[in-house]
Amino acid sequence: MSSGEAIPEQAGRPEDITAVPVRRPGRWVLAAIVLVVAVAIVRSVVTNPNFQWGVVGEYLFDGRILHGLRVTIELTVIAMGIGILLGVLLAIMRLSPNWLVSSASSFYIWFFRGTPVLVQLLFWYNIAALYPKIGLGIPFGPAFIHADANTLITPFAAAILGLGLNEGAYMAEIVRAGIISVDPGQADAAQSLGMTRLQTMRRIVLPQAMRVIIPPTGNETISMLKTSSLASVIVVTELLYASQLIYSVNFKTIPLLIAASFWYIVCTSVLYVGQYYLERYYGRGARDRGATPLQRIRAGLLSVRHQPSQ
Repeated sequence: MSSGEAIPEQAGRPEDITAVPVRRPGRWVLAAIVLVVAVAIVRSVVTNPNFQWGVVGEYLFDGRILHGLRVTIELTVIAMGIGILLGVLLAIMRLSPNWLVSSASSFYIWFFRGTPVLVQLLFWYNIAALYPKIGLGIPFGPAFIHADANTLITPFAAAILGLGLNEGAYMAEIVRAGIISVDPGQADAAQSLGMTRLQTMRRIVLPQAMRVIIPPTGNETISMLKTSSLASVIVVTELLYASQLIYSVNFKTIPLLIAASFWYIVCTSVLYVGQYYLERYYGRGARDRGATPLQRIRAGLLSVRHQPSQ
């Protein structure tokens, strides 16, 4: 066909392309298996009379159980508070250019991470065997305050010391990892503006390190909630020990353990939600933080509502 001839128009409009979704029967088979297994487990748990759900409901809001829950929450909050403050201090000390300060922090972390927390709880509980009297005063000089160790270190105080000091060693490594994740140029720029090392750490480095620190700290908090149950060995009436005291009398072991487990799950769920939104807050500079659970549910409902009928 020569260049001067007109190109004939096409006889008709091309057909629309129909998009056909890829069939994935394996996913549906796996989903069906998971659903069947889940229904079978739920049915077994609900219908099994040995779980004694009536007894579980009877003791779920019992005053002794709720008191144990309060003690568990107090142990978790206070011990994590001590652990976080101590962890920040130890992390800064370990990164110090002074070898003596850095070595002291390293030794603390090595010692408290190297011994089980249960052993540490027992040591603090029996501290009076080592130091019957505890004094406060000038080092290598006179003591101005004297106290009996058994009076000062109660079981609750021993639990706080054991859990908090142990947590400080783990939090130190978490905070240190967050600090070294920040570009060193940030600290150099801050020091060039005349900021001291402490100001640079507080205003520049730590706020940026929070994105790395928050996720493992949330995991440590959830772990601390459950680790607090070890305080039962030193006669602290936390949630697990409260349930043990009850079923040692009425022999309703399984229902009381289920009631305690229910409150542990409730508390960990609350902590999980708090951790999720803290991560979103400190990750607000990220390109894509993803949708919140409520946004995902809303998007799913809208997609089902607007799905075209076949």
